[in-house]
Amino acid sequence: MKTWNASGGALLIFLWIVSIGAWAQQDPGPRAGAAGAGGPYPTLNPNELNFFNQAFLRFQEVDAVQGASSGLGPTFNGNSCTMCHAQPAIGGSSPGLASPQNAVPNPQVALATLDGATNFVPSFITAGGPVREARFIQSANGSLDGGVHGLFTIAGRSDAPGCTQAQPNFAQQLAANNVIFRIPTPLFGLGLVENTPDATLNANLAATASARAQLGIGGSFNTSANDGTITRFGWKAQNKSLLMFAGEAYNVEIGISNELFPNKRSAAAGCVFNPTPDDASNILNQNPETQNYNMPLGTVSEMSSDIVNFAAFMRLSAPPTPAAPTPSTLNGANLFNKIGCALCHSPSLTTAASIFTGMGGVTYHPYSDFALHHVGPTLADGVNQGAAGPDQFRTAPLWGVGQRLYFLHDGRTSDLLQAITEHGSPNGCRGSQGRWQDQQNCGSEADAVIRNFKTLSPSQVQDILNFLRSL
Repeated sequence: MKTWNASGGALLIFLWIVSIGAWAQQDPGPRAGAAGAGGPYPTLNPNELNFFNQAFLRFQEVDAVQGASSGLGPTFNGNSCTMCHAQPAIGGSSPGLASPQNAVPNPQVALATLDGATNFVPSFITAGGPVREARFIQSANGSLDGGVHGLFTIAGRSDAPGCTQAQPNFAQQLAANNVIFRIPTPLFGLGLVENTPDATLNANLAATASARAQLGIGGSFNTSANDGTITRFGWKAQNKSLLMFAGEAYNVEIGISNELFPNKRSAAAGCVFNPTPDDASNILNQNPETQNYNMPLGTVSEMSSDIVNFAAFMRLSAPPTPAAPTPSTLNGANLFNKIGCALCHSPSLTTAASIFTGMGGVTYHPYSDFALHHVGPTLADGVNQGAAGPDQFRTAPLWGVGQRLYFLHDGRTSDLLQAITEHGSPNGCRGSQGRWQDQQNCGSEADAVIRNFKTLSPSQVQDILNFLRSL
């Protein structure tokens, strides 16, 4: 007959408690069911809806070097907008194998050799990982770089005869700790963000100034060098408008020159096959009778350039729809506010008057202040963009996070719990990649909030995770 061993029994109880605690703090994973986003804003009138539908089709175009939808390359990271913006629906973030809606491998792997291309797949692009772009921190002469270096070239493709342009030596740059990554940001509901006045963003930041100061949280806006207004799109809020956002991505990610970025990137001899810009408004050979201000918006969409349509798709899309609340998610929302997360991830903002039906004076819920914050050495990437320094990022909007697969600017994790704790800074001030040191801002503005988070019970942590996955 076995007897109770006090020390052994205590160990079993301890292990049971630890296992329960560990179980209670798990990211539930991307929310299953229908995609909570991807459609038009619900109040659009018929003409606006027609424009959205035409723009939606244009957003799905697949680009080649020559022929229909021509202009790809010479360097590129993708060949369509939907290749990068696909989860949980067209217009979202990076696709992946863990998607409950559409499980697919990273399409960049197959793209490397599409149509006979001779590209190798860099080590940081994997079938089970996120779609990524690569930036170099420093250039060959030691000066700051920060720019995107295309993963692939059109060399070897059947529609690019004679092009011999080589890929960057990513292995060498990785060995030198000179490469950082970015993943696609979701595009849903961005018309509301674009139409939020600067005064509203400034007032929102000012309203929490005292509470933020108590937790060591700063905050400032990136601004346009052209007119001084607040920029708000991109990981470092480097782009002013959705049109600028679309034009830059079209040129940088796909290689398509356009009316905003009319010059080819990396235009090596023998690798440019089309007159520029590749994408332009259709102003030639139009029927003069149709060129008036009363034409249906769908007709305007068909005449407009790709980037105008891409911007319209983002501008007229509906924001993500959250899941129905539960006691756990309601408690998680309260805790999210209590420990200080909402001081940067602002739950609500309100738009200005809008020319689009029903989109003016709308209070929406992005969970972002769209300001820049120092996030410390753990997340810093060493890249400057506008007023955003090497450890500063725009507060990432959390709406729709419940159905995203990858987190943080470089897609380093699929675990929300890790994404949260990565906002804290370790001891010391050593910066990103060991290449710079910011003595003034060596810590993360989120440090006090992360300390608050770590005082929560396992069940409270789980409630916050459940709340985030409900967004």
